[in-house]
Parts: sequence; structure tokens; C-alpha cells
Amino acid sequence: MFLACVIISGFLAVALVGSAMAKLRRMEQVVAPITSVGVPLEWFPFLAAIELLGAAGLIIGLAVPAIGIAAATGVMLYFVGAVVAHLRAGDSTIAAPAFLAFMALGALILRVYSM
Repeated sequence: MFLACVIISGFLAVALVGSAMAKLRRMEQVVAPITSVGVPLEWFPFLAAIELLGAAGLIIGLAVPAIGIAAATGVMLYFVGAVVAHLRAGDSTIAAPAFLAFMALGALILRVYSM
């Protein structure tokens, strides 16, 4: 089960780093959907920092279970918040944040059960 935890956590960490870099570079395919739900551009560095910390926590959490559990929980809540923000704005394009929220849930479950 630990191997599955490594794979899911690693995949999620790579996705988080990619998302953070896209926010920091203000790539249009990332900026448009996020700003359309009311998130100001000024928040992008903060959101990117959260994602980078989440990625680091997931990787460190492979060696220190408590950090992995905390990181997976935080990442899951971050993306649940993104899904809620999209739904509140009347935007039904929630596939990406919902997928990442479920990946974080999977990382959390696997980290807990592989201790």
C-alpha cells in the first residue's frame, strides 16, 4: 500500500508544482478560469505558495507520516474550496479541481493506512 501512496503523492506533487508555476507565470489558460470566479490576480502568488507547500509536504510526508497527513488534508481542502468557488460563481467546469481533490483524498487515505 505504501507504493500506491508514493505514486499518488508523487503525481499530486507534480500537478501542484505545475499549477503553481502556471499561476506565477500568469498563464492565460489558468488565469481566465480562476479570475472568472472572482479570484483577484493579487492572490495568485499566495495560491501558488500554498500549492508549493502542499507539494513539499506530500513528499516530506512519505518519510514523516504526520506531515503527509496534514499536507494531503490541506491540499484536499484547498481544492474543495476551488470547487465551491466555481459552483458559487455558476461555473460548472470543476473537473480539474474535483479530480485533484479526490487525488488528495486518495493520498490521505493511503498515507494513513500505510503507516
